[in-house]
Amino acid sequence: MTERFIAGIAGAPFGLKGFVKVKPLSGEMDHLLKLKSVILRQDGKERLLDVVESAVAMPFVIMHFTGYDSPEAVKTLSGAELLVDRKDAAPLLPGEFYIEDLKGLAVMADTGQTLGHIITIIEGGGGDLTEIRLTDGSVKLVPFRPEFVTGIDLAQKQLVLKNLWILE
Repeated sequence: MTERFIAGIAGAPFGLKGFVKVKPLSGEMDHLLKLKSVILRQDGKERLLDVVESAVAMPFVIMHFTGYDSPEAVKTLSGAELLVDRKDAAPLLPGEFYIEDLKGLAVMADTGQTLGHIITIIEGGGGDLTEIRLTDGSVKLVPFRPEFVTGIDLAQKQLVLKNLWILE
């Protein structure tokens, strides 16, 4: 299982005191406000930064990091990924999953036949889509909804696809 997640993306400076706008990727903000330090990944390099202060400035969380005390300094962070450990990620409600944990799961028919594997989950306005690479190499998109996807078992690394006509 993935132990670190991308929780947000650093954007533009906010104000004059060295705050940066962070776009939360989960839609949740409370967990970001509790962080004392974060790992920022930018251009393939990671660095640990201490959080001096954070607050909500809808639709962003604004964060001030040690050593970044001006808009000019913060501007260098634009586009950096904010990484957090699993324990600091947005909490899950029953029936929710981290997308990273679903990637690679075997997609099974209810008969036990392996149909393929999950590539990723695509978040869309009309609902999430499961991107599946079938055993024949083709790629299909299936709504990530209980009518089609069920029996998610992270321990067995598989899920069951119902209504196989959706693959046609």
